[in-house]
Order: sequence, then structure tokens, then C-alpha cells
Amino acid sequence: MLIYLVGYMGSGKTTVGQMISWKLGYSFIDLDSMIEEKYKITIASFFSKFDEKVFRKVENETLKDTILMKDTVVSTGGGTPCYFDNMEIINKSGISVYLKTSTNTLHQRLLTSKKKRPLLAGKTSPAIMDHIMTQLAIREPYYLRSMIITDGNSLDVDELIKTIFNFTKKSN
Repeated sequence: MLIYLVGYMGSGKTTVGQMISWKLGYSFIDLDSMIEEKYKITIASFFSKFDEKVFRKVENETLKDTILMKDTVVSTGGGTPCYFDNMEIINKSGISVYLKTSTNTLHQRLLTSKKKRPLLAGKTSPAIMDHIMTQLAIREPYYLRSMIITDGNSLDVDELIKTIFNFTKKSN
């Protein structure tokens, strides 16, 4: 089974994905890391050398590389579901889970994150909050196409795993 985690940056996709994969004995793939390995360039460098349009094309191609994987949890990039037919690809290939997280929680997590985020570079705290609110308004309609929507503010991974397996039983 393929499990795709979607949500805004800072929603916990990588952390939750690693926990789910460990508990299930699945492989774990972070789509951004997969792009970095495949193209031998960091996401930050990619954004500085190419425009977002080029990145989104590469991201779409890399997403398609996950389709044939087995027993894998895939952490997508925050914008992945919003371009091309990516959300359709995700929903046809596996179980999609939206980690729905409040703007306040996202803001706090992004302010304290050690991970470099190219889209937030040089922004002040109020500018980051504005950025989150603006982008979330655009992106959430895509995220809401997920098969499962769960609270990303205080997530219980064991409960989420039960929800995923109950969903697969119902859909078979």
C-alpha cells in the first residue's frame, strides 16, 4: 500500500511519515529528498537557479516515479498537490492523508524549524504568517481532495494508522 501525506510546510508530513513507516515496517520517501538525490541539487539551489515552473515539472515527474512503489509512505512537498494532475495521481495510486494544521501551529513550527525553507527566506514573523494565510487559502482546496483528513495540530499516529486501515477496508 502507498500512503501519501499532504499538507502545508510545517504540518509534520516528514515526522509523521517516518513514524508511520517505522510502525508499519514500510519504506519512507520524502519527495523533496527524492528530487535532491535524483537531480543532485538541493531544493534551495534549484529555486535559485530555476523558476518555480521548472521545479513543479520535475516534482510531477518525480511523483510519478512513486506510483509503482510498494508499502511506502510518501511525504509530499507542500505545493505538490496543487500542480498538474498531482492530486489525481496521488488518489489513484494510494491513500492520501491531509494533515490539516492551524495557521497558528504552522506559524510557530516554521518560526522554530531548523529546516531551511526557500519560500520563507528573509521573511519576518508577521510576513511568514501572511504568507501562510495567503498560500493556505489557495492550497487547501487541493488538500481537501484527500481521502482522509486528520488534525495535524495534535496527531496520534496510532489512531491515524487505524483510520488508514479502516479506510482501506471500506474501499475494498
